[in-house]
Amino acid sequence: MENAVTFKNGVPIRLTDERWAHITEEHAELAGWRFEVVENIAEPTRILAGGAGELLATREIEAGKWLVVVYRELEKDGFVITAFLTR
Repeated sequence: MENAVTFKNGVPIRLTDERWAHITEEHAELAGWRFEVVENIAEPTRILAGGAGELLATREIEAGKWLVVVYRELEKDGFVITAFLTR
């Protein structure tokens, strides 16, 4: 199953099953959080620019704990690279 969510600037961002499997293999704490990751793409608290053209959608999920979704926008769509929790 592929999720595509329209980001704030109107670009659809894809989260494929393959990418989700990779994310949860590397960040097991996100297993069961797919909805929250997709929601964070659609309604982030803040968007930060990465160092290699990627963007980071962030949202505080509890005091001092942030969900970060790293993605890339292309001209007509985009895709999730990874996601993780941080303090």
